[in-house]
Amino acid sequence: MVFPSNQPIPVLARFKPYLSTAGLAFLIFYFGFHAFTGDRGLLTSGQRNETLAAKRLELTQLQIQRRDLEVRARLLRDASLSADLLEERARSLLGYSDPRDYVIRIRR
Repeated sequence: MVFPSNQPIPVLARFKPYLSTAGLAFLIFYFGFHAFTGDRGLLTSGQRNETLAAKRLELTQLQIQRRDLEVRARLLRDASLSADLLEERARSLLGYSDPRDYVIRIRR
């Protein structure tokens, strides 16, 4: 675009050749910034590792609890009914105790 020498060049026409370079530089900066600081960025890998370790610990605790519950459920089935476990569950649900038992109340 040719402008007469006596008129000033518009601002947009002056910066038009640099707009694509500025846009590309902005995109590189934007994606680079989020690659470092985003939710899954490079700077948050330590936090992810801590969360992963905590979740693994929780998983092992839940697996232990599940195994315990499976054993208790197996003992309550008709085929292998444990009289001690049945008595313990009945007393805890009904709130009874044997006269020879010591009862310790724990506040929760």
